[in-house]
Amino acid sequence: MAERRRKRDKNFLVQGSILAFAGVITKIIGAVYRIPLTNTVGTEGMGYYNVAFSIYTIALMLTSYSLPLAVSKLVSARVAIGQYRNAYKVFKCALMFAIVASGIVSLAIFFGAEFIANTLMSMDLSVYALRILAPCIFVVALLGVIRGFFQGNGSMMPTAFSQVIEQIVNAVASIVGAYLLLQTGKEIAKTRGDDSYGPAFAAAGGTVGTIMGAFVALLFVFVVFIAYYQLFRRKMRRDRSRKRESYRKIYRILLMTIAPVILSATVYNISDFLDTAIFNNIMAAQGVSKTEYASLMGIFGSQFNTLINVPLSVATALASSLIPSLVATVQTGSRKQVHNKIDTAIRFNMMIAIPCAVGLTILAKPLMDLLFYTEDNTTAALMLQLGAISVVFFCPSTLTNSVLQGLDDMMTPVKNSSIALAVHVLSLLVMLVAFKWNIYAVVMSRTIFAATVYMLNSHALRERIGYVQERKRTFILPTIAAGIMGAVAVIVHLLFELFAGTRIATVFALLAAVPTYGIALVLLGGVTEDEIENMPKGALLLSICRKMHLFRDVYR
Repeated sequence: MAERRRKRDKNFLVQGSILAFAGVITKIIGAVYRIPLTNTVGTEGMGYYNVAFSIYTIALMLTSYSLPLAVSKLVSARVAIGQYRNAYKVFKCALMFAIVASGIVSLAIFFGAEFIANTLMSMDLSVYALRILAPCIFVVALLGVIRGFFQGNGSMMPTAFSQVIEQIVNAVASIVGAYLLLQTGKEIAKTRGDDSYGPAFAAAGGTVGTIMGAFVALLFVFVVFIAYYQLFRRKMRRDRSRKRESYRKIYRILLMTIAPVILSATVYNISDFLDTAIFNNIMAAQGVSKTEYASLMGIFGSQFNTLINVPLSVATALASSLIPSLVATVQTGSRKQVHNKIDTAIRFNMMIAIPCAVGLTILAKPLMDLLFYTEDNTTAALMLQLGAISVVFFCPSTLTNSVLQGLDDMMTPVKNSSIALAVHVLSLLVMLVAFKWNIYAVVMSRTIFAATVYMLNSHALRERIGYVQERKRTFILPTIAAGIMGAVAVIVHLLFELFAGTRIATVFALLAAVPTYGIALVLLGGVTEDEIENMPKGALLLSICRKMHLFRDVYR
């Protein structure tokens, strides 16, 4: 029994790591293609691009974001007890919901784009990018249902591969689309006497990759689904459970599951939309030109968020893999097993989030100069230094949201995110209006939001299941190890900068930082031999650690 549980825990970490690895790969691709995209579109164009995406993100929250999570949760609950026919009914109901809901929202965004861009966002030229993104809402909804079905069956590979394929197509098509439409925009600018049409059309071209990438990913998962369906159909034939849920009942359960997740996700992610709307309108009221505040939002979205989102992708991926595993544990296991599952997920998360925050803080300017070498990165670097700490709060807050939902506590994340959102908006308004901290107010208010969510979620877990996060090995030791890593990275960067230049020094500093952190964490006792063995490629990692004599007997 213990061996079986150990294998399940290892599989959970492996599946989570597959998604995390895919998430990191997609973020790296995203960071790489953002360089030529930003160079083509310009910071003003990226401002229009990010405004359109903030609206698009809200639309996804309402139609698509909740579907992988909800389908995964409901399918895994039925698969865990052998109800394969009911699991397939969940999939079909979710597919119909996606078609109807996303179709309505796509049409509303397409035809209402001009009102949204002009009235709500004070950035009229973002209308072109918004209209191109509107049909993508429908495609992503279908994609999310199929991904959720695979995740509910314990397989993260289709999601992982489709994410990488989606991002590769997105990268290529975005750059090509931005370049081609930039030329069109420049011609229109000559006739209308407004140079902003060039960046606006380039931003619209950049969004072409989003819909093309999603469409290719949908084709990929559909082909994989057809192949997998033969295996799943055999499981349905062997389904001997007597319980047969009606479609009406499943629709009701699906809606009851989706609604709180939509509310939670919307409240949790609506901050980007509110930040953009509040910032643009206040800047306009303070007499700042549209070109200037569009450029600042462009830096925030294309440079700051690109780097911040890399470690956050690990949290999102781990949360996606945690839901099916946690639901199965709740169905068949004890409270202790549930606690162990949560502890493992959060510890694994913080082992990545803390060093990432330290690295982004100390190497902010060198990293920006390495990636966005054509831009003046002074503002972007200061934003990153101020906002890097948000990673430490966003990662566990994302994960604890999923934990509460996996425990069937669907409304607590909504309530907590709503409270945090109110605190976030209030702090943003104070920093923008009273202190006039400009774009830095947006950065710091995001950290306040994430920290508030995490504290409220931690309290809710303690009240609901008596769970209290272990502190020493989760937070203290990774922080000490990250501090050692940071010191080594700074020294290496200074040494190499003397004779090799800043960019090469940054690369070597990163290469030195990763093993330094790993070695320091093991020597401090932040991770044990058993935990390393349960990680992906754990046997190889453990062998390397033993050859380096990193373990002491006390940690065996």
